[in-house]
Amino acid sequence: MNSGILRPPVVAGTFYTDDQLALRSEIEGYLAQANASAIDESEPVALVVPHAGYSFSGAVAADAYRLIEGRKFDLVVVVAPTHHHYFDGISIYSVGNYMTPLGEVEVDRELAAELIGKYPEINFEPEAHRFEHSLEVQLPFLQVALGNFRLLPMIMGQQGWSQALKLAEILAQLAVGRRLLLVASSDLSHFHNAVEAKQLDQQIVKAVAAFDPAAFWSLIENRQAEACGAGPLLSVMLAAQKIGAGRAQVLTYRHSGEVCGDNSRVVGYMSAAFY
Repeated sequence: MNSGILRPPVVAGTFYTDDQLALRSEIEGYLAQANASAIDESEPVALVVPHAGYSFSGAVAADAYRLIEGRKFDLVVVVAPTHHHYFDGISIYSVGNYMTPLGEVEVDRELAAELIGKYPEINFEPEAHRFEHSLEVQLPFLQVALGNFRLLPMIMGQQGWSQALKLAEILAQLAVGRRLLLVASSDLSHFHNAVEAKQLDQQIVKAVAAFDPAAFWSLIENRQAEACGAGPLLSVMLAAQKIGAGRAQVLTYRHSGEVCGDNSRVVGYMSAAFY
C-alpha cells in the first residue's frame, strides 16, 4: 500500500487510548453492549455519530456503528466539522492515508483528486485536517466494525444550507454504482445545564427522527437548538434522501452529565441512522 503522506493520530492518548490492544478491546466492548432495542436488521445508508472522547460518547457512537458491524461498503465518507481552522468549502485529505493506533485507513486518493478537480467547492486544506478530532475519532470505530475499508475524509468549513445542499448533491452522485456509507460527525448542545441541554437537544432529536432537514436547519438558523456539526448532519440528511433513504431512526440520546455526574455544563450526544 502506498501510504503517501500519513496523517497521524493527534488525539490518541486523550480522546481515546493510544494502546492498540486496549483500544480494540474498548471498542469491541462498546459494540457488544450496544443498545439491543436500537438494532435494525436493515442496512443504513447513513449514520450520525458524536465526536467526543470515548469515555463520554463511545457508547452512544457504538449504537450506530453496531448497525454496520461486519458489513462491506465500497466507500465510507465521513463528513466532519472544523474546530481549529476556518475556511470556505470542503476539504478532503487527498495526499495520503489516515493513521490510528489500529493501523492505516486507506484514503481513496484517486477519487479525492477527481472531486477536487471537478468541484470548486472542494479542495485540500492541510490545516483543516492537522489537528481536527471530529473526523479522527470515527476511524477506530470503523476499523473495528468494518475491518478494511476505503475512506473519503471530508471536513466542512463554512456551514450553511447552500453549502450543505451542494455537498449533498455530490455525495448522492458518489452512491451511483457504489455501496456507500455516509457518516455525519456531530455533537449537540454545549455547556448548558442538563435540563436546558435536554430541552434544546430534544428538538433536534425530533427533527432527525422525522427525517426533516428543513426543520432541523430552522432550529439551527434561529438558534433554537445547537449542533457542533450542524453542516455535516444537514448534508448527510439531504444526501441520504437523494440516495433514496425513506426513514430515520434516532438510536440514543445522552449527555455528558450522565457519565461524569456534573450536570451544570453538559454536552449532548445523539446517534441516528437513515435507511
